[in-house]
Order: sequence, then C-alpha cells, then structure tokens
Amino acid sequence: METHNSKYKWYLLTLILITNMVILAMPSMAMSVLSNEIAHELNLNVVQIGILWGIGSLPAIVTSLFGGSLGDKFGPKKVLIVSTLGVGLLAAARGFAPNFGLLLVSVVLVGAFMPFVFLNGIKTIGQWFPNAQLGLANGFVTMAMALGFFLGSILSASVLSPWLGGWRNVFIFYGLIGALLCIPWFFTRSAPIPKSSTGQSVSMGKSIQHVVKVKNIWVIGLVMFCMTGAIQGVMGYLPLYLREIGWEGLRADSALSTYNLVSMVFVLPLALMSDRMGSRKKIMVIAGIMTVIGFGLLSIAKGNWVWVFVLLAGFMRDGFMAMLFTSVIETEGIGHVYAGTAMGIINSIGGIGMSVEPALGNSLASIWAGAPFLLWAGSALISIVLVIFLNAKRKTVIEINEMEKVLI
Repeated sequence: METHNSKYKWYLLTLILITNMVILAMPSMAMSVLSNEIAHELNLNVVQIGILWGIGSLPAIVTSLFGGSLGDKFGPKKVLIVSTLGVGLLAAARGFAPNFGLLLVSVVLVGAFMPFVFLNGIKTIGQWFPNAQLGLANGFVTMAMALGFFLGSILSASVLSPWLGGWRNVFIFYGLIGALLCIPWFFTRSAPIPKSSTGQSVSMGKSIQHVVKVKNIWVIGLVMFCMTGAIQGVMGYLPLYLREIGWEGLRADSALSTYNLVSMVFVLPLALMSDRMGSRKKIMVIAGIMTVIGFGLLSIAKGNWVWVFVLLAGFMRDGFMAMLFTSVIETEGIGHVYAGTAMGIINSIGGIGMSVEPALGNSLASIWAGAPFLLWAGSALISIVLVIFLNAKRKTVIEINEMEKVLI
C-alpha cells in the first residue's frame, strides 16, 4: 500500500499520540487523583467514587462497536473530527456538575464517545503502517497513554487544581484543549477506504458479521475484559488506599504516577523486541505474570515495599496492551480493513470489565482494605490463561525490497 511508504504516517502517529494523551489519558487520571476533592465537595463515599471511576466504561460496551464500524465504513478521519470535538465539550461539562447524579451523567456521556477517538486512532495506524512496524506504532500509542496517565496523575491535583481554582476548572481546561484537536484532524489526509467488489464501501452490518466469526477476536476480548478491568480498578483505588493507610496525599499520587511512568519507559523496548521476535504471545504471558504478582502483593505491602510492587505491576503493563492491540490487526481475516470493527467488539467486552471491576473491588474494601487488590490479581491471572489460547501469528519473513520500503 502506498501509505506504508509515506513519511506522512509519522505526523499522523504524532497527532494520534497527542489526541490520546489530552482527551483520554490525562482527564482519566484526573478523576482518580481528584477523587478526594470531589468526594469532599459532593459528600461522596468510596463506593460512589468507584462508580464514577468505572462507569464511563459502561456505555462503551455499546458505542465501541459503532465507533469501530463507523471508522471502517466512512474512514477514521471523519469520525475523529467529530469525536474529538464532542468528547472535549462533554468532558468540559463535567466541571459544571452540581451533584453526584449529574456528574455521573456527564461521566457516562464522555465514556460513550471516548471509544470513537481511541478505536479510530488504532484504525489509522493499521491503514498507514506496514506489519513490520505495527508493534512499534502501537507501542508508541500505549507509551503516550502511559505518559498521559503519568502527567494527569502528577499534575491534576497537585498543580492544576490549585492553579486553576479547583477540580471543576481542571476538567473544563482538559475538555477545551481536547475539543480544539478537531482542527488539526480536519486538515489531515485520508487513506483510501476499502471497497467491495461492487465498488461500495463495506457495510457496517457485513463487517460485524465477518468479525464475530473470528474466534481469536473473542479470546482477545476476554483478555481485555480481565486485564483492563483489573488495571482500571487498581489505578482508581491505589491513591485512596494509600491515603487510608496513612500516606500523605502527594506521596499517594506519586505512587500512581510511578506505576504509569515505569510502564511508559519500557513499552517501546518491549514493542521492538516483539517485532524482532515475531511473537506477541510470549511477552504478554511474562507481562501478565508480573502484573499478577505485583497486584497481589500490594494487598499486604507496607512502607517502601509498596514502591517495589507498584514498579513490578507497572513494568510491562503497557507492553502487554501494545501487544494485544497489535494482535488484533495481525489476526487472520482482520487486518486494517476490519480493524475498527474488531477493536470495537474487543473494546465493548473490555468495557464491561472496566465498568464492573472497579466498583466490585472497592466494595470489598469494607471487609479488608487489601482485598480489592486480590480480586484484581485474580482477574489478571485469568487473562494470562486466556492469552495461552490465542492463535499466535506466524513469524513474518520480510523480503529485502519490502524492508527497504518500511525504512523510508
């Protein structure tokens, strides 16, 4: 494909990274680290905070399917223009919520449209990057998400909230910047939309019918359910837990920032390693094992041991997710043509886990403060077992002339 040889793909990748950081990652972490401030003003308990943290993934169960399919039908550029503007404005609206009910509604609305942004970014990568660079490109995506999580967790409560005058203005600030990103997306070039033999773009219905028959997609979806649900739960609960056991607020937020930072640092080496090995599966299994151990031991960790297990759990987190996203595009019968629909189905399944697991885990805190970590460690363990059943992609042999094109 001509787009594979274009240097323009690197500009598009950079725009995807900025979009994901500003619209998805940083505001998401803001909800976690600002939870104490929000709870104090709106008089919320820990279960309500857990609901706010996880509920945004619930509408994504449905909208992810449409977001991916729309990208396959009309091309990701059009979807990204509308969704960046919509998500930005809805995210800003969270800052005007006067009570728990309306804040919950605004969080649900933001969560409904966020998959349109993320899925069509992945779709764009599948269109513009060759197989030899998919692991690297998706590694950049997950690294940018980790950087956004890190910046959001370290800046939102400690810097932006005092500077802007409270949690409400932080959400307004993030939302307006995100909405402005529709402008550079408007001026981007589009890759050709795949056509059927009749000359028409592939219909949403036929795309879904095709993808749901691919067994690997369902296995990846279940992995997504278990692992992202566990990660979402830990990221929302960790700052609250550490404050509960006596950690000062900034130090508790720094633990979450460290979790995101260590993941960001190692994601690209892991992505490059997987491209060289031609195997995503081995890296995902190792990453999963480290995550299980880290989450499980956080339940009993004291003092500086907390830092050790935070580092262990975060070391390969984004490497795992980068390999999972790449596995979708590399699945036989999917490719970049059906990547949007496939990612939509997977994100829908994952959204269930991200909605259920944070609130479920937080509810166990009334029994024992460390109990939620054991639940999430168990969920991550199930994901490892599921990865073993993935149909691994055969190692790709690249011809010399194709490799030369990749390096352009």
